[in-house]
Amino acid sequence: MGESRLVQLGLLGFGTIGSSVYRLIEKEHDQILEGTGVDLRVKKVLEIAPGRIPADAPAGLFTSDFAEIVDDPSIDIVVEVIGGTDAAFDFVDTAMRKGKNVVTANKQLLACRGEALFTLARDERRHLRFEAAVAGAIPIIKVMRESMIAAGLHTVYGIVNGTTNYILTRMYQEEGDYAEILLKAQELGYAEADPTADVGGADAAAKMAILASIAFHSRVTLNNVAYAGIQSISLDVVRYAKELGFVVKLIGAARLIEGKVSVRVFPALLPTDHPLASISGSNNAVFLQGSDIGEIMLMGPGAGGVPTATAVVSDIVSIANTKDVGFLQSCSCYRRLGLYPAEEVESAFFIKVSVADQAGVLAQIASIFGEHDVSIANMIQKGRGDEAELVLITHPTKERQFFAAIEQTKGLVCCRTEPMTLRVL
Repeated sequence: MGESRLVQLGLLGFGTIGSSVYRLIEKEHDQILEGTGVDLRVKKVLEIAPGRIPADAPAGLFTSDFAEIVDDPSIDIVVEVIGGTDAAFDFVDTAMRKGKNVVTANKQLLACRGEALFTLARDERRHLRFEAAVAGAIPIIKVMRESMIAAGLHTVYGIVNGTTNYILTRMYQEEGDYAEILLKAQELGYAEADPTADVGGADAAAKMAILASIAFHSRVTLNNVAYAGIQSISLDVVRYAKELGFVVKLIGAARLIEGKVSVRVFPALLPTDHPLASISGSNNAVFLQGSDIGEIMLMGPGAGGVPTATAVVSDIVSIANTKDVGFLQSCSCYRRLGLYPAEEVESAFFIKVSVADQAGVLAQIASIFGEHDVSIANMIQKGRGDEAELVLITHPTKERQFFAAIEQTKGLVCCRTEPMTLRVL
């Protein structure tokens, strides 16, 4: 090995991810040094919560003053893992203006305010790297930005939230209670204390905005992503899916359709023989489809402090090995593509509805569906006294046609509950 290069870090935040980054660097210091020639050191940690500072922390390591990091000329790279959008934006903005390269794991920051930061990175000739913002330990950002740069990507879809995948996996395998499984996910560090962003779909939506921006070279923000979560997925829905040969997953999907971008996050039924159906626990998986590569899939741990920390450290080492040779990699959004209308996207659907258990009910529903060119592919009917539960699977149809049929169905006297709908992949 040649001469080593000292690279010192300023770490912003010492929560689950920040503490994991610090410990990983300490644990793997010698391996990183031997493998890359980078003598990686955390010089300062910004943390305003005293309870997060270890009792045995080295003297002078922690500070509550950002200036001690950003004004220190010996600190080469600032690592932002505090989360949120406002304070994080100010920290990252200031760091780059002060000549620091930046690594962030903050998907919400990039999905909401990324354009301004990437523009600044270009103007200041700073690195802004963010591998850890999507899919934990899976190097999806590097693969898309480097290996797939000439692949003609037109579709990116997959499971990009470990929390929801863990919950849905256990509901399917054990027929467990949603609330109890969510609590266990929090105990294991797969879910935040406030899990709303995960189970509500916002976390996955931010990640899909980032992936779509990279894949299609056109800026996609969180506001451009239609998303829904898994809060409405009851155990009986999971059981019906299993009976019909499906598994329920939260899917992120980004597609180029007629030169426009469609990005969505939604719970969906997948056939049990689909490759994504076997992605269990907190694992993530992403499919990439391109005109020049066909289809590839990457999978691996998608939640937890340590998997995310490995992606952060990877970015740090990449910057350390390129910062002096003029290779900058920040943003490639050189196009301005429009958004494809969501109502024109074609999807197959699952419908569950309670109806009066009497003759002619199915015919009424089928007639409405037929009026809107919605074709039924599969059906289950189960009687419950004077009620019956209908479960239908449709063939693919334009979403505006399907939801028009559902609205009309709601008005039928025979319908005892509002139809519950899910997409079918």
